[in-house]
Amino acid sequence: MIGESEERPWGSWTVLDEGDGFKVKRIHVNARSRLSYQTHEHRAEHWVIAAGRCTAVIDGETVVAGPGESIWVEVGQAHRITNQEDCPLVVVEVQLGSYTGEDDICRLEDDYGRTPVTAG
Repeated sequence: MIGESEERPWGSWTVLDEGDGFKVKRIHVNARSRLSYQTHEHRAEHWVIAAGRCTAVIDGETVVAGPGESIWVEVGQAHRITNQEDCPLVVVEVQLGSYTGEDDICRLEDDYGRTPVTAG
């Protein structure tokens, strides 16, 4: 739902737009924080860095991107967004796929003790 947002241990996300086969989110990652290492069965993700510096892990390989740069994650690829900097990271995430629900997350590793397979 457009405008939906949620606080997470690492920061927050807000849905900016969505339609058939896509969802657009603004992801705010706190300084020195990271999301879980995870996969999705039904969606690919395209991350555009709006502010800060993203140190991502895609299938075990590190990718670094700054403002105006982007990172592509295929369906099923293990991935993680990390902010190793002292200032916030803002990522615009475009999810593309047959299903973009929050329950399409399989956590492989998590810094916050959340269960391996869950929403968000």
